Order: sequence, then structure tokens, then C-alpha cells
Amino acid sequence: MRRRSWFEMVVILALVLPSPAPRGTAQPRVRVVATLTNYGFVAQFIGGPHVDVVSIADGTEDPHFVKPKPSYAVLVQNADLFISTGLDLELWEPALLAKAGNARVMPGSPGYVAAAAGIPLLEVPATASRAEGDIHIYGNPHIYTSPWLMKRVATNIAQGLIRVDSAHRDVYERNLQRFKDEVDRRLFGDALVQMFGGDLLDRLVESGQLISFLQSKTYQGRPLIDRLGGWLKAGLVFRDRKVVCYHKDWVYFATLFGQQIVDYIEPKPGIPPSPQHVAQVIERMQRENVRVLIAAVYFDQGKVRTVAERAGAVPVVIPMGVTAQVPTYWDVVDFWVRSIADAFQARASGHPAVGESGNPVGRVGWMTVLAPEVDDGPGP
Repeated sequence: MRRRSWFEMVVILALVLPSPAPRGTAQPRVRVVATLTNYGFVAQFIGGPHVDVVSIADGTEDPHFVKPKPSYAVLVQNADLFISTGLDLELWEPALLAKAGNARVMPGSPGYVAAAAGIPLLEVPATASRAEGDIHIYGNPHIYTSPWLMKRVATNIAQGLIRVDSAHRDVYERNLQRFKDEVDRRLFGDALVQMFGGDLLDRLVESGQLISFLQSKTYQGRPLIDRLGGWLKAGLVFRDRKVVCYHKDWVYFATLFGQQIVDYIEPKPGIPPSPQHVAQVIERMQRENVRVLIAAVYFDQGKVRTVAERAGAVPVVIPMGVTAQVPTYWDVVDFWVRSIADAFQARASGHPAVGESGNPVGRVGWMTVLAPEVDDGPGP
């Protein structure tokens, strides 16, 4: 057998190996499909110019029951990365993935991101069964209502981007840290972050001792609680206050901000409440002086208003994520905190809040404000 010359080997390798991209030629962007706009916002923040992100359901849509369109399957079919909660929130996800048939983004593949991975879930049922109609058999999947937990979500998304595009690892890791720093600044305020750093504050939040620690300690003659800023400071207005929620989608926010959810209009996710149950909840709200009802915008606002009126409560109707009117996740949390604070302050003043429209409830409810005033936050 004739041995190939060195020159012949070079020619063969040149034909077989892909040619490097010419200098100045942009590499293809990572095509990302997110089930929810909250996850899409995070992916865009971390991926920057290296990703093209499309989100399926925004904050005005019920994430449980999105009807998959043929166009969604096409998007997923061409995706490099698919981001989902990874639990049983997006009940339409299995059918969508099956229709798309993209092996790169199936669960367990490098291109699949479970946003909830590593997050200790709340409200985990004793038995994983849907026999009684409960659709969440793994625990409460509405993790995005806690901005603190979104740091873990961001880590999962960054890891997914690195798996499918390791060439830009440094960019993704740098932007992940930027995202975490921004959450810390907005959640705790600059003063506490500078004093303690995000890691220590994270440990205090995880242990449930942050507020008690700040209340019990002083620095330079001032209680540390006076140095609390950001969303948590704004949320002191409704800390330890009772609320009723329409659906079990608020527990992570309530845990972070110290709210007490005393009951739900919808006793089990996905099961319409009976008149008897609604009457019982209204009676309890009156008995325990619960004067705020929180509901996502995609529930029947007429029913929400009726229950609130009968209970003598302020209805707080809110989007559950990024929308055209609330275009960043920072704006979403701003809107949540401000709306609930407005509701409690309205009750304390003895009259319903009034927005620019002059209607009762005003900015407290999405029902009267479709373009709320929000603080501008840094974009991705």
C-alpha cells in the first residue's frame, strides 16, 4: 500500500475540516424559545447580542392552558435552546415538543433548560397524584413571582447557553453576574449590598431571618432595618398583612415579602370554585378583616370585582410577567410591589385608590390601567 505524502495529507485535511469563519463574519446567534416572557427576558439579558429570543406566553396569558399554534412548533423545531419551568406549569409543553420533533431541545438534552432546577419547591403534595384534580403534583411551579429565586433561574439559563454555545462562556457568565447584582440592588437596596454582599444576604433570605436580623442589629447607632432599600423596603407596608389570592400562584412572592395568604378563591389549581366555597372565603375575609384580593389579569375580572366588593376588599389585578405594557421583569416586580402597597394604603385611608383615570382602584388594578407608570430599569 502506497503511503500518502505529507502534501497529500494536508490537502485531504483541508477538504474534510470546516473552514474557519472569515474575520469580521458574525457567528450565528443561539435561537432561544422560552415558554414564558419572564424567562425570555432573562435569556436576553444574559445572552445579549449572541441570542435571538422568542417567548410564547406573556404575563397576560394563563401559562397552564396556552393553545399551541403551528407557528410555535416551527419555532421550537429550529431552536437551539428551549426554556421551560420544567414542572407541570406549562401543560401544553409535551405536545409542543412532540410536534416540533427537535431532539436538541427535548428534556434531558443539552438544549433543554428547566428553569426550576435546584429550587426548593413549596406546597409539595403528600402524594404525587391528580386523582383529586390538582394539576401541580410536584409542588407550586410559579417560581417567577420571587425575584430572589430568579437568580437561580438565571443560573440555569446561563448554564444552558454555555452548553450549546461554549464559545461565549465568558459573556454569559459575566452577564449572569450582572443579573444577580441587579436583583440584589433592586431587592435589598445599595446600602445593604455594599455592607454585606449578595452571598450573605442570600443566606439570610434562605433562612427566613433577614428582616428579624435587620430589626435586631444596629450599625453606627442606627437600626440596620433603616438601611434596607429596594423592593423589600417598599414591601414593608404589607409585610405580615393578610391577603386572599384567586389562584395558588403567589406563594413565592408572599414568602419573600412576608405576606400571609389566608385562603384562595380557587381551592385547587384548574378547578373552578363552587358558590359555597366562594361564600366561605368571603365570610372569612370579613371575619378576619382581610381587605386585599390578589388575582392574575387572565382570570375573570368580573368575578374578581364581585368577590372584592362583597368582602369589602380592594382587588389587585396584576400581570404575572413581562408584557408589552410592562416590558422588563424589573418593571413587573415594580408593578407588583407598588400595586399591593397602594391597595393597603388605600384601605388604611378609608377609600379606594384612584388612578389617573379617576376610576376606583386605579394603579392598584390592571383592570383600569393598561399602560401603568413604571420605573425605567436597565435593559438587557
